[in-house]
Amino acid sequence: MSNLTIAIVGRPNVGKSTIFNRIVGDRISIVQDEPGVTRDRIYAQGEWLGKQLNVIDTGGIEFNDQDFMTQIRLQAEIAMEEADVIIMMTNVREGVTKTDSQIASMLRKTDKPVVLAVNKVDNPEQRAEIYDFYSLGLGDPYPISGSHGLGIGDILEEVFHLAPDDIENDDDDDTISFALIGRPNVGKSSLVNAILGENRVIVSNVAGTTRDAIDTSFEDEGQVFKIIDTAGIRKRGKVYEATEKYSVMRAMRAIERAQVCLVVLNAEEGIRDQDKTIAGYAHEAGRGIMIVVNKWDTIEKDHHTMKKFTDDIRREFQFIDYAPIIFVSAETKQRLTQLPEMIAHVYGNFNRRVQSSLLNEVLVDAIRINPAPSDKGRKLRIYYLTQVKTSPPTFVAFVNDEELMHFSYERFLSNQIRKSFDFLGTPIQIITRNRK
Repeated sequence: MSNLTIAIVGRPNVGKSTIFNRIVGDRISIVQDEPGVTRDRIYAQGEWLGKQLNVIDTGGIEFNDQDFMTQIRLQAEIAMEEADVIIMMTNVREGVTKTDSQIASMLRKTDKPVVLAVNKVDNPEQRAEIYDFYSLGLGDPYPISGSHGLGIGDILEEVFHLAPDDIENDDDDDTISFALIGRPNVGKSSLVNAILGENRVIVSNVAGTTRDAIDTSFEDEGQVFKIIDTAGIRKRGKVYEATEKYSVMRAMRAIERAQVCLVVLNAEEGIRDQDKTIAGYAHEAGRGIMIVVNKWDTIEKDHHTMKKFTDDIRREFQFIDYAPIIFVSAETKQRLTQLPEMIAHVYGNFNRRVQSSLLNEVLVDAIRINPAPSDKGRKLRIYYLTQVKTSPPTFVAFVNDEELMHFSYERFLSNQIRKSFDFLGTPIQIITRNRK
């Protein structure tokens, strides 16, 4: 069983994303007075009167021959197929349009319950204008105001009234969440589609096509994963559009929401400075990290190509030398079946806890190999080492004087811990504290 799932559909610029954000209680979908800003379908969870629900925002539906608009309409149709109840959004200011009528006709063919919401009814005088929307044949129109938050409770009450009887809540505490991060056009959306085996995210050769972070769950070998496809992160100086700025913010937040981050590189283009910057975001956030080299099928190779590329990565990404590397192809699906197992391995290390007795055995051996440093006649003494948290694994070293702990010796201790325990793919942190 699952939570109630609702999809919000309608033509462009009627306020779908504003209502989506109102329901989920956060600014997840990009909101801007510009048609077509939301391109893919966006998932989030909301709550109303203690009841959980999944909410899907969609791109504005238009009926024309443009290929990109056809893909957006296809995304909306998939969302409608996944939903238990559909909210059709209209706009009182423009009245009933030809596109509204076409969408209503499409919805009647789905056999799904539909709630008709008329947005931008910002004052009582406008309520009389909603009666024209009865012509859509979708039942009673509900007046709402996304900008003022009016009427949202009324449509949610109707949504739950129309919900199937067998909807129950899921507990996804065991779900492993991972995010694909990288520069625009490295193939993140194609990887999502290849992993899931369906056209889940709009794929285009136009850099920056995916502007929103998109969550989808899937299962592999009994383990549930949640995959987060993020907007390509551009250099700060090259972020011109306001929507692009929101996309970068959203990608950064996706890193925070994920437990494991897959840094996607483009094998055709090699390593760019921005790749290292993006990996640095995930490292600084303390997330598990894997390096995924995509488009590996497109380059000419010999027996030394993979080793040379690996050596280049290790040289350029020294700060995440703990990250495993995998060479894949979204096009041919090369090695993609290995990804879930590797992600689960990194996730396990990300949550690994080591007994204090074992840690202090490692500490004694480390000091024997490389004695603690001295400064101005004072010698660093490390009395005890203990793990205080996971996600990422964090250790506290109790010493006689914090100022005597040099970062190089701290790194030495980190390396000794890694040699003794499997922390592949996860950063580890050492905090120095004076013993009281």
